[in-house]
Amino acid sequence: MENVRLTILGCGSALPTRRNFPSAQLLEMRGKQFLLDCGEGTQIRLRQMKISDTRLGHIFISHLHGDHCFGLIGLISTFGMLNRTADLHIHAHPDLERLLKPFIEYFCSDVPFKILFHPINPSKHALVYEDRSLSVWSIPLKHRVPTCGYLFEEKPKERHIIREMIDFYRVPVAWMRRIKQGEDYVTEEGERVPNQRLTTAADPPKRFAYCSDTAYNEQMVPLIAGVDCLYHEATFAESELVRAGKTLHCTARQTAEIARLAGVKKLILGHYSARYPDHQMIYEEAKAVFPHVVLGEDMKTYEF
Repeated sequence: MENVRLTILGCGSALPTRRNFPSAQLLEMRGKQFLLDCGEGTQIRLRQMKISDTRLGHIFISHLHGDHCFGLIGLISTFGMLNRTADLHIHAHPDLERLLKPFIEYFCSDVPFKILFHPINPSKHALVYEDRSLSVWSIPLKHRVPTCGYLFEEKPKERHIIREMIDFYRVPVAWMRRIKQGEDYVTEEGERVPNQRLTTAADPPKRFAYCSDTAYNEQMVPLIAGVDCLYHEATFAESELVRAGKTLHCTARQTAEIARLAGVKKLILGHYSARYPDHQMIYEEAKAVFPHVVLGEDMKTYEF
């Protein structure tokens, strides 16, 4: 069973620190790479970690605050210098295309690949990307500008062949795909062999939710219920609850409450305010509510 890999390139908030760059994550799922937000310094982190981005085809931007998209033009320019030829797809609020186009025309007019923008309505829960192996859905969030998170879902997988039983019944190769998809096997003599005798259940599809930035919002709970991993902003400690409300961000305790209500399997915290040189308080306040929590860290990879 192939694990999903999430590499955090930056999990700070608007003000960069020596420890945390602004928001950016690289998700590797079903052999593909997806970039979630692209704050300033994203490409530097990719180079520091020696991550090959040759399979990166789609970038998903949560909202148009600079700490989530200022790294785009630099990344596009570098892709051009590296002679990338594959199309680059950017999924975001429609204003991003209008804002970024002049920079692309001025600095990146000769890049040898197409840059394709796909507008998203952040206020709606909708399918925003789909291929043969997975789907991506928008998650409406509550912030000062139109903002959405993203839910990545694997499509159902095929059942696992029991090789000994396949050999016992001398199942032809031509039947394998149908059996993996759940069909019974019918022998040349007309005997029907139940699929459960030939296969075991498929691995459950993996699901990952990315939610940054947002105020406390229980409306998202049904959309992320039971995900294997949730990355959710935890900008403030509980002592800054009033400030969190004014800026439409979350405290660590509020974030943990969302994870608890949604019954997620793992919670990764991030988007820390620069006021905290140490994040232990953030972690402890979240863990008091939801035990399956870890602190997000720049340049660290998580598997699930």
